[in-house]
Amino acid sequence: MGQTTSSTQHYPASSSSATCPVDHSTFARHQHPQASSSASASCPVDHASLAKHAQSSSAARCPVDHASSSKSSSTTAAQCPVQPETLDPRNNLPILTQSRAPSQTVDLPTDRTTSSIPRDTADNWEYPSPQQFYNALVRKGWETPENEIETMVHIHNFLNEKAWEEVQKWEAQVNQDEKLQLVRFKGRPGELSPKARFWLFAGWLLPERFNNEPPFDRHDWIVRRPSTGEEIRYVIDYYGAPPLPDGSPVFSLDVRPALDSLGSISMRVRAATRATWSSVAPEASHA
Repeated sequence: MGQTTSSTQHYPASSSSATCPVDHSTFARHQHPQASSSASASCPVDHASLAKHAQSSSAARCPVDHASSSKSSSTTAAQCPVQPETLDPRNNLPILTQSRAPSQTVDLPTDRTTSSIPRDTADNWEYPSPQQFYNALVRKGWETPENEIETMVHIHNFLNEKAWEEVQKWEAQVNQDEKLQLVRFKGRPGELSPKARFWLFAGWLLPERFNNEPPFDRHDWIVRRPSTGEEIRYVIDYYGAPPLPDGSPVFSLDVRPALDSLGSISMRVRAATRATWSSVAPEASHA
């Protein structure tokens, strides 16, 4: 499997609450309590159901069955509610509307925050607005208090920024001056990575030593090195952790290049060697 570095992040608790604003117990009620292969508190943006439609060879294939739709309508022509041009080809997700949801009772901001993550030479990625984030929850069928949406968006953005910092640390092994770009990504919360499966097995085998909770989300990021045009796939597993004494929620990110190229394998081997040596060296110095 190879040892990789992980980053533990905590999000500052707000003055109005001493608990994590992402209510994992609320999310868990919408999932099967015995499900071990899916996240117990996955990212509220519905990556899983949307990703199922992204697995075909067509990047903009409509998930609606036009044949059955045409049979059910005798007065009007069948029209796909998700038009191909509304799908973002970089992540194959529908472009979320800024319109207020029918059941919504509170106005939510529609302003979007620009991230620090470049998507090309000209622009950076933009995070969804609280209204778009809420619309994603509605699309998935989750009942989430509207007054928590803005905090959830802040945490979502915070974790992505930290994940990008970890990617930059990995890439500094290759070229510290590279102007990296995140060209596309895919959310895969229902799919455990091989490494996550390994640690789950270790937790089942030795629960007193290893964590036996699965990651609550997974992303695959495709990062481009503009100087060479090379694209590297990174796997990111998002884990929850016990909160700090002040109530600040804690998250652990396991960010590493996927083992699908010789260059990435070499990076992982070097990281594992450094980690092993750093743990052995102090013991050797006291021997």
